[in-house]
Amino acid sequence: MRVIAQDPSELTQHAQRRARQAVRCLPFRRGFYRLLDESAQSSKELANRPDWHVNTTQRLGAGETETLLIWLIQLGVLRREVDGQGLTERVRITPLGRDVLADWPEEIPAAGPLSRVMHWCRRRRPRW
Repeated sequence: MRVIAQDPSELTQHAQRRARQAVRCLPFRRGFYRLLDESAQSSKELANRPDWHVNTTQRLGAGETETLLIWLIQLGVLRREVDGQGLTERVRITPLGRDVLADWPEEIPAAGPLSRVMHWCRRRRPRW
């Protein structure tokens, strides 16, 4: 087995590019990330909010929201909240997520068609 040493800053840049692309392709608006920056939320709480249009571009159910939250957790944008019992169903923004979102203080620009296709492939084949 051949081990290739890689510069840690290259890994960070790759993770940021991948996270940035996902944030632009997913239906969450900047208000969603502001909400998670202020307090931890669960997928059920997010799906049942009456002001869903402030947080997403389309109405999402709890199951669909949970699937997207898990993807953002896998990318390092979000993390599960921890309490005295262990992991909870609530999520928060990570430092990587804050770095990614720092470029877009007002609204997140929509991704182009090519970026959406690449993101779709990454979600189905994460090693790609």
